[in-house]
Amino acid sequence: MKPLVGIIMGSKSDWDTLAPAAEVLTELGIAHEVRVVSAHRTPDLLFEYAASAEQRGLSAIIAGAGGAAHLPGMTAAKTRVPVLGVPVQSRALNGMDSLLSIVQMPKGVPVATFAIGQAGAANAALFAAAIVALDDAKVAAALEAYRRRQTEAVLAEPDPRPAP
Repeated sequence: MKPLVGIIMGSKSDWDTLAPAAEVLTELGIAHEVRVVSAHRTPDLLFEYAASAEQRGLSAIIAGAGGAAHLPGMTAAKTRVPVLGVPVQSRALNGMDSLLSIVQMPKGVPVATFAIGQAGAANAALFAAAIVALDDAKVAAALEAYRRRQTEAVLAEPDPRPAP
């Protein structure tokens, strides 16, 4: 199956943060690819990846990065495919540096930015699924079922106290 969503990260150590994105996409039946593509260490690979994304059929790219976090913005600069930025928690500033690097893009180069860490990765995957669902009835149904299961889980246990 041809991937519809790309998941890229600046280094292998970012995988723990981005893994929930792959899990959500798998649960929804969305084919995806996962790559380490560093903005700083492999810039030519990044430019090639981003420039070929649309032609290869990607509908969205989830890009996770920490620290200076240039990967999402540089990816967005090289493709029309929507880029969804996921800040990776850093040692120095707990991911605030990553968040600000990703969210503070100049006018004309948008990056949709999500929460720091695994919750942001999962939500980026759900956002990517919503993009794919615009043209794919099967994915739309899977996304609706996912949301329905979330609702049912909350309604099934309305009282948060432990059972006596």
